[in-house]
Amino acid sequence: MTPLRWVVAVVALLRIAELLYAGRNTRRLIARGGVEIAPEQYPWFVGLHAAWLGSLLLFVPANAAPNLYLLGIFALAQVARIWIIATLGPFWTTRVITLPGAPLVRRGPYRFIRHPNYAIVCIEIAVLPLAFGAWMIALIFTAANAALIAWRVSAEDAALDARR
Repeated sequence: MTPLRWVVAVVALLRIAELLYAGRNTRRLIARGGVEIAPEQYPWFVGLHAAWLGSLLLFVPANAAPNLYLLGIFALAQVARIWIIATLGPFWTTRVITLPGAPLVRRGPYRFIRHPNYAIVCIEIAVLPLAFGAWMIALIFTAANAALIAWRVSAEDAALDARR
């Protein structure tokens, strides 16, 4: 298996694991009275991430040599993502779920930035294609991701304002 295919496979498996964990947390939060905000956004995010990984397989030569420095940055982003997920614990989902009355998480990376996961996703979307020389994929998906994240942050901030 080439480095590109190996990396895409690992990222896809990580995303699937996150979706399973997020789904479990979502069901539990809803059962506790959680409310999903802007559910119409969710398919757009899933589609963007699937298309991003798919485009790497379709448009990047399978034998493309990776830039190890950029892959290292991507790997560090994965460590940061795990920190974010661990910090939120049962509150981490891939959807916007608010649990009325629950305190906002203000520890871990949330001490430094309001939406650390979105910052990490921005890094990932740009850096992984760049690691394989696919600057056009990085540009297209970074722009699309930025638009989706702006939409989501607006909805999420409005939902969380009542709990601040």
